[in-house]
Amino acid sequence: MTFADFREDPEENRKLQEEFKNNNADRVKSNERPDTVETKPNEKTNEQRRNSLDALIALSRLNRRRYNEKVRGGVLRYPLEAMTEHTDYLQIDIERYVPIGSNYVNAPGDDNRYVTGNNFTNRAGRRSAQGLSTKPLVNDGTILLPIPSNLQDTNNVKYDASSLNGLQAVGASAVTELVGDFGPRMGELFDGAKRGQLMTDFMAAGMNKMKDVVSGVGNPGVALEFFNQQLAASALSLFGSQITANQLFQRANGELINPHMELLFGGPTLRNFRFAFRLAPRNEREAEQVRLIIRAFKRNMAPKSQGGTIGSGSFFLKTPNVFKLRYRSGRKNHPFLNKFKQCFMTDMQTTYTGEGVYSTYEDGTPVSMTLDVAFKEIQPIYDVDYDNDPGTEAVGY
Repeated sequence: MTFADFREDPEENRKLQEEFKNNNADRVKSNERPDTVETKPNEKTNEQRRNSLDALIALSRLNRRRYNEKVRGGVLRYPLEAMTEHTDYLQIDIERYVPIGSNYVNAPGDDNRYVTGNNFTNRAGRRSAQGLSTKPLVNDGTILLPIPSNLQDTNNVKYDASSLNGLQAVGASAVTELVGDFGPRMGELFDGAKRGQLMTDFMAAGMNKMKDVVSGVGNPGVALEFFNQQLAASALSLFGSQITANQLFQRANGELINPHMELLFGGPTLRNFRFAFRLAPRNEREAEQVRLIIRAFKRNMAPKSQGGTIGSGSFFLKTPNVFKLRYRSGRKNHPFLNKFKQCFMTDMQTTYTGEGVYSTYEDGTPVSMTLDVAFKEIQPIYDVDYDNDPGTEAVGY
């Protein structure tokens, strides 16, 4: 019933309303939709809903990207006193990680993992106490700490022991030479006129290698005995035995095959660094710096859950920030101590009871704390790194 159906005569209007109610009651019983005062059309079509959903997704991605691009730099320092030209300290700069890219590899000597300063970071040690940051560092910034007491660096190279007995050496040499000599002549197998000569030469080369085997073991009898023991060891392995032909030969004759052991280069390693700092704030401002330093390490070593460079979603994680370490003396790099390549922070441990007893100031700041941090370099050290800046300075890496 609509406003247009209204009647001025009360009796007629009452009858019309009763008729309207009866009609709707009949429609409800027959599962029909009752008449309403006015049915409004749907204001959002399917296309509008899709557009709204796309807009929400785009906004979510934009927010993630903005979150990832958030930057708040500054300088944090402990202790709070201003540094002089003769103050030695450890400077740790925080930067975003830059992936290798589509080349997938970094060549030895590439400078993209070197630690160098810029106009801002090189002047971080000049900051007065009033110029230090009072907010957390996010994806940027510098932390200045005193030189740790236990100062060292360790350079390692991996080597592996390799064994190759005489029989294996002869076999490897035979395969290499036969392939090198007869590989180019394989086409002669399909030439009837040359096939016979090829097989003759092949058999002659094989006999020469057998002479090398006999010469190495001493005489044909020894070679035959060892091959028999090799067959025996293979047969025993069918019954679960782990005995080898070399062990059988040693039991029988008191001899074993010379392993011709050699130490071979196994590859470079990545250096690890661990530092321990004693933090004992003496006033409110110094306590604030200690709190911000601990927070900066925790915040910037954590994996990034939002804002991938290709607009990826929450199914992916982004690499944490890198830390660039430098020993400094006043406004210059330290003239003696070692250099670093870019590092990840792999471990951090904060002990809030530095003296073994829980004790705090009135604002809750612990009286003494111990901060243990561990870093690992992103790239190995190569010889060419000592010939490029900054590896040419001091003791190098």
